[in-house]
Amino acid sequence: MNLISQIRQRLGAKLFFSYLIIILTSLVVLAVSAEFVIPSAFDNHMSAMMNTDGMMGMTMPGTDMGDDLYTNFRSAMGEALVRAGVAAFAVAVVVSIFISRRVVSPVREMTKASHYIAEGHYEQRVRVPGDIDSGHLDELSLLALNFNQMAEKLYQTENMRRQLIGDVSHELLTPLTTIKGSMEGLLDGVLPATPETFLDIYHEADRLQRIVSDLQELSKVESDPVSLEIKVHDIAYLIESIAERLRQQFQEKKVTLNLELPSSLPSTLVDEDRIAQVLINIIGNALQYTPENGNVAVRARQTGKFVEVSVIDDGIGIEAEHLNNIFTRFYRVDRSRSRSRGGSGVGLTIARKIVEGHGGKIWVESAGLDKGSTFSFTVPIA
Repeated sequence: MNLISQIRQRLGAKLFFSYLIIILTSLVVLAVSAEFVIPSAFDNHMSAMMNTDGMMGMTMPGTDMGDDLYTNFRSAMGEALVRAGVAAFAVAVVVSIFISRRVVSPVREMTKASHYIAEGHYEQRVRVPGDIDSGHLDELSLLALNFNQMAEKLYQTENMRRQLIGDVSHELLTPLTTIKGSMEGLLDGVLPATPETFLDIYHEADRLQRIVSDLQELSKVESDPVSLEIKVHDIAYLIESIAERLRQQFQEKKVTLNLELPSSLPSTLVDEDRIAQVLINIIGNALQYTPENGNVAVRARQTGKFVEVSVIDDGIGIEAEHLNNIFTRFYRVDRSRSRSRGGSGVGLTIARKIVEGHGGKIWVESAGLDKGSTFSFTVPIA
């Protein structure tokens, strides 16, 4: 007998015995109550029925006729209780079988599905009893619905894990292949030993180092809380300094960078280096995906106890189906994009961890393709 059958039988037996215990308890309470109530109730009813003193005296307890009548009444009462108990037992068996099947069937299905999921078949789903659209679901329906949601998350995670292995293997293999090919060319005398050749090798090695650094940074922020050195900083000055560092890249691509920073912007409690990392990532992405002669704007405003920073571009935009996954590690809207064009796919994941470490939040908005996008995040004010 396998585990699923054992679970089903145990659950069915528990349901049956729970109904049986309820019925037996009810019968015991009924019998005990009847034992105390029957004598006085018998006397009252017999007194009401008998109109003559002689007949009343003959039927009262203590007389032969009264004792015989009382004994027969108790026997009839006991026989009725026994028959009622047998009938209740039979009903309990039928009801328990019916209800246990309704309860055990979805549980058995979920147990079987969980067994498949444990073996790596993450596409397994279970039937959700009831009408999901109506919104009126019982506990078993909600359990099945949550089970399917869990299975879907596991399925997505497994797909991302496989994609991660493929992405990392590809990203590492590309520069390694280039370096190996260049070194073989140098050894065979096919490539000249010129500064340009060594510079190409250096660039590929640097690219390989960036990949490893991104992986190490991602592992660090996801395994442990982000280490922050929180101090009071002027967020406007920090944004201006980052913009100045990236100004040359904007000019080379002929993209306009505008800063909209109010003079009344309060100071914030941030880790300067970490928030600079977030700004460089978001502004750099805006530059990368904004075409020539486009515009990128950085705005900041106070919202309650936070300062909200937004980076708005009129670039290629993001489709609605990708918005919820844009901060997922190694997620790329364009799967064909290479690392040299699109980065490693962990920058926004790291940015989210940093912002959440400050107690803020980060999100993205876009009206669709070719309609630009807006990345925003919040940090607490001092």
